[in-house]
Amino acid sequence: MITIYDIAEKAGVSAMTVSRVINNTGRISEETRKRVRKVMEELHYIPNALARSLVSQKTNLLSLLITDITNPFYTTLARGAEDAAKKAGYRLLFANSDEDYVKEKDYVDMILSTRVDGVLFAPAGDRSLENLQQLQKHQIPFVVLDREIPGIDADVVLGDSKEGARNLVEHLFALGHQRIALVNGSLDVSTARLRYTGYSEALRLNSLTVDDSLVIHLGFRDFHDDSALDELLALEDPPTAIFAANNMLALGVIQSLRKRGLQVPGDISVVCFDDFGPAGAINPFLTVAAQPAYQFGQLGMQLLIDRIEGNASNESRRIMLPSELIIRSSTQSISTPVS
Repeated sequence: MITIYDIAEKAGVSAMTVSRVINNTGRISEETRKRVRKVMEELHYIPNALARSLVSQKTNLLSLLITDITNPFYTTLARGAEDAAKKAGYRLLFANSDEDYVKEKDYVDMILSTRVDGVLFAPAGDRSLENLQQLQKHQIPFVVLDREIPGIDADVVLGDSKEGARNLVEHLFALGHQRIALVNGSLDVSTARLRYTGYSEALRLNSLTVDDSLVIHLGFRDFHDDSALDELLALEDPPTAIFAANNMLALGVIQSLRKRGLQVPGDISVVCFDDFGPAGAINPFLTVAAQPAYQFGQLGMQLLIDRIEGNASNESRRIMLPSELIIRSSTQSISTPVS
């Protein structure tokens, strides 16, 4: 293994000079710096990041912990975070909790042992409080993404879930639908609560009350649960439209409908929160409340780096990004004859 002593011998300088070149410290002539770096390249020397971090107390490593790597919202968010991190000279470690608190805790333990400088954290839900408190206890800076956690005061980047949900339901009302079902995530997740609130408010604004038989709460990753759809379709007065609270739930709803021989939107209209990223552009179909996923990651990373580098005040910052209603072909007027 090549060491700084090997570099020093070949470059004709002291080991201390090599160390200063590596860590960009001390007063060294540009000629000496170039000579040392040339030798490092010739010998394919890679500095020991852990050793450097013990001296500088900084690793230039950041972590991004998301809840579902298969969800295009989070993959696009991750791209925004990675691009911003790289631009600022940081490297990014990815972790995926699968909406699982235990798995999330394991990753938090790994993050603490890896000595990262900070964490972008998309929580699994309200019980993520304990995991975030662990980061606070060890004074690891973090920014919360997508979901708020009661009891945590931190920088956060959110989408306007309530307004986006209300817009989707209003769109369905405009098409004549009144029996609108909601297939939602678990209510221990803030986005599910807010999307339920937006759904409820839209009903109330149209002189309707929530029919509990039309509301189903699953996990955001339980999109293969066919039993939920069976309950809705078995109702004496079944829904004419379904609002899926995220894109993966919408995918499951549409697959389940097609297995039963039902057409979207011919037999039933479907809308959902979140788009499908670049993959959705191939055959855009679903009417969605699209969130700017790339900006979630980019802005979250900027907040985190500001916090790490001492460019933020003690006061927590809160950014809320609007969604965009994109009307496509998964909805139709209830007065349109069924094909």
